Amino acid sequence: MQPVPAITPEPVARRPRRGLRWALALAVLGTGLGAAPAAHAAASPYERGPAPTVASIEASRGAFAIAQSTVAASSVSGFRGGTIYYPTSTAEGTFGAVAISPGYTATQSSVAWLGPRLASQGFVVITIDTLSRYDQPASRGTQLLAALDYLTNTSGVRTRIDRNRLAVMGHSMGGGGSLSAANSRPQLQAAIPLTGWHTVKNWSGVRVPTLVVGAENDSVAPVSSHSEPFYTSLPSTLDKAYLELNNASHSAPTSTNVTVAKYSISWLKRFVDDDTRYDQFLCPAPPASTTIQEYRNTCPHS
Repeated sequence: MQPVPAITPEPVARRPRRGLRWALALAVLGTGLGAAPAAHAAASPYERGPAPTVASIEASRGAFAIAQSTVAASSVSGFRGGTIYYPTSTAEGTFGAVAISPGYTATQSSVAWLGPRLASQGFVVITIDTLSRYDQPASRGTQLLAALDYLTNTSGVRTRIDRNRLAVMGHSMGGGGSLSAANSRPQLQAAIPLTGWHTVKNWSGVRVPTLVVGAENDSVAPVSSHSEPFYTSLPSTLDKAYLELNNASHSAPTSTNVTVAKYSISWLKRFVDDDTRYDQFLCPAPPASTTIQEYRNTCPHS
């Protein structure tokens, strides 16, 4: 890994209440009709990057130049190594971090496309290999948390990360693992199971904002017995959303997918960075389209 310049970590006690963040966002929008727009005042101190547009969140790369480094399996414990993708500049401060797990029998290569895509939007990302390719979801959840602990405690990029702004993602059993991780660590700021698979269907104990992504034609983890029960079991008071990919299979999230990227970026920005500029892509719920079979949510975000 190339040398990383040290920066001062952000203080620990600082996350505003979500209701306050919503009020701040409304204040930023203002109420004057016909008035010249004022310069943008950040509603969140964790906003990173320029104001988003549909084009910017659908682009293959965001505004941040990135680098990557390999994490050897022999250098870590709790997971089997991986790859870190991170913004090269810290001029805007520290970043939130995301750990991503592959699914059953797969390696990190199956989720590798998400690494540079998310990092270039202003996140530190680690895609992991699991201890065994046959690990079950609960184990993958534990390994996701071990990867986040490695990122924030001992990795060469730890000074670039705000340890209070962390998230988990995963495909298939890795998606089920992201639910397990969120259930066991409520301090996380976001979880995104991608066509997730898990024998546990009730996630009423989760307190982490969760975007559940399913696929209409998934025959491995059919939405009727996986993604939909996952979503409906999450508390009604939770910030949550259900995105069903139109005419898509179980493997849809394992290769470049603009819809998966667009809504994952928006979810992570909104809940890891408290960046209300991304609410426009999540609220109101996007309509059914050639790429979206169904979208449900609990807007407005409180």
